[in-house]
Amino acid sequence: MEYSKEFKAALSAFSGPEKDKLIFRLLRKDKLLSKKLYFELIDPETTDDKRNTMEEIVTEKVLLASKYTGNVPYFLTIIRKISAEITEHIKITTDKFGEVSLNLLLVNKILENNSDLSRQRFDNVYKLYIYIINKVFKSLTLIKKLDEDYWMEIDEYLRDTQEKILANHYLQKLCINNGLDFNWFECEKIPDNIDQIMKEIKSQGFLR
Repeated sequence: MEYSKEFKAALSAFSGPEKDKLIFRLLRKDKLLSKKLYFELIDPETTDDKRNTMEEIVTEKVLLASKYTGNVPYFLTIIRKISAEITEHIKITTDKFGEVSLNLLLVNKILENNSDLSRQRFDNVYKLYIYIINKVFKSLTLIKKLDEDYWMEIDEYLRDTQEKILANHYLQKLCINNGLDFNWFECEKIPDNIDQIMKEIKSQGFLR
């Protein structure tokens, strides 16, 4: 929504107490905005602190969820909730590095359960595997927007992801069938037009 000059002028005309009431009313209705403002204005924790906490949360919650790998739909539901927590962290902190690192960490922690997942019927794990492949593709598109100073650290996550995917026969085949090139698991080898490649693959009916 765009705000007209007249609307902005009317808001500016509010007295101090009136503005305070309006702000607090809006914050009560928008918890995410409230958390974002708190972080930007007075939170003693830095973005790095918040990211470190999220790394612990992701690791712990995926470990707890791993007891449900025998019920993949429920397991995937839990994973989506963890992903939503990562998304909230990113919206609050605008943590561009964390947007990549935390999502790759999530993928890698999921794939630490490869032995349990590999014993299941392929149709039972298909949606989870497609979810993982989409996460990897999305991470690759975000990497191209990151400063290259981050690439060395991101490469460590990508190597871990690649190793775990290659250790899972069905997931490896599904990656190939959905156009995910294993040469891209190194930052400098990701195509500049990776976002367009992903769109083209989706337009052909893959990644779903």
